Amino acid sequence: MQPMENIPKNTGTPQSSFRKGLGRLSWLKNKYLIAGTFFVVWMLFFDPKDITSEFSRWSKFWELQSSEQHLSKKIDDTKKELGELKNNAQTIEKYAREKYLMKKDNEDLFIVSAPKSAKQ
Repeated sequence: MQPMENIPKNTGTPQSSFRKGLGRLSWLKNKYLIAGTFFVVWMLFFDPKDITSEFSRWSKFWELQSSEQHLSKKIDDTKKELGELKNNAQTIEKYAREKYLMKKDNEDLFIVSAPKSAKQ
């Protein structure tokens, strides 16, 4: 048997450097970490309910909400105007003259518009 001093040390073999490299990347052996990372990436980018789709849906939702409020106000104004038109003959005449530019047979109609002011 040879003494321990005479046995050459195996320091430069490719296998030992490969094992040292895997030591730094040992977290890649953890299957739960890999599965969790895959799940998070899938949910953030590839799922039909991903982040970007959700943001666009929320912006569309708020846009529709504001449109609904605007249209509700417009409907209320129209109902109020309709109530006035049903109850008052003078309102009907005023509405016809303003909205449809109607006139009586013996009248002349002059349309005067305000001058457009220059933007400063």
